[in-house]
Amino acid sequence: MFLLTMLLPALCSAETLRVLSWPGYADADLVKAFEARTGQQVHVTFIDSDEALWQRVQQNQGLDFDVFAVNTAELQRYIEASLVSPINMALIPNTVRQLPRFRQVERINGLVHQGKVFGVPYTYSEMGLIYDRQQVKVPPTSLSALWDPKYRGRVLVYNSSSHNFTLAAQSLGNKNPFQLATNQWAPAVNQLIALRRNVLSFYTEPEDSVDLFRQKKVALMQANYGTQQLQLLRKAGADVGYTIPKEGALAWLDTWAITRKTQNTALAHAWINYLLEPAPSQALEMRQGLANTVTEPAHLQPQDRIVWLEPVENSERRQQLWERIYSGDRASRVLGP
Repeated sequence: MFLLTMLLPALCSAETLRVLSWPGYADADLVKAFEARTGQQVHVTFIDSDEALWQRVQQNQGLDFDVFAVNTAELQRYIEASLVSPINMALIPNTVRQLPRFRQVERINGLVHQGKVFGVPYTYSEMGLIYDRQQVKVPPTSLSALWDPKYRGRVLVYNSSSHNFTLAAQSLGNKNPFQLATNQWAPAVNQLIALRRNVLSFYTEPEDSVDLFRQKKVALMQANYGTQQLQLLRKAGADVGYTIPKEGALAWLDTWAITRKTQNTALAHAWINYLLEPAPSQALEMRQGLANTVTEPAHLQPQDRIVWLEPVENSERRQQLWERIYSGDRASRVLGP
């Protein structure tokens, strides 16, 4: 009896796929269809930032989850920390449905390590600028609009340490905004302090940004979720436009990865394969306004410059400094010991 009691939690968890996902990637009806097909249960936990994702997977060495969604720039941290396992691409035949550039995983920075694939591309979006057509008559063409004093108190920006330092570096004209040199930290900090003074608020989830945008009469938003936020705002009746800044829009490519200590490798592979089918892929576009990896997006123009996210020089330092900036510290205190 004692032995059965000890084994019961493990047996139950082995029959449940534990998914760590961003909002909109694992809708209830899609999960239900997968459960009906496999006869297994799926438990989904949602996160709203790269930092939260890292904390959840790193905690307990990944034992709490089987599969999770992560962008290619962040994936490197999980590979280096031995938190993810290689993916057997033979168990994901639906990759044949993907556009050629997403099937060529060796050409996508961050997916392949020592000849093994650690992530399967699922969805992506550029971080453009969303603006209220009633308040902003001329579409913004530069990231500098986020710092424009005429919009003070009417700007929304995503709350992310890594992304915001990259955004600041872009606005300052740094050649490589993902790798700050020693003499570039102080200007970036000062730029972010100036941004904090200009914004109304920093958001995390797309729904929160939509509520703030409408309720607080926001003029301009840096859209971390890109066209997903654009679609949500338009569905809510907002008269908004969308532009790609001349500096280039940061863009993330989210993949599905499998934890190294997953309790159900086969089911994790089946989950990834299922989400590349037409119904889940179309749901990303129709419901969320996000691009999938099987069809070309209609909103991007040939002249639009997309800057794919890359690993940063020191994510821990960026987070530490951002927390100080966010709390309202002056530059001397932010850069101090």
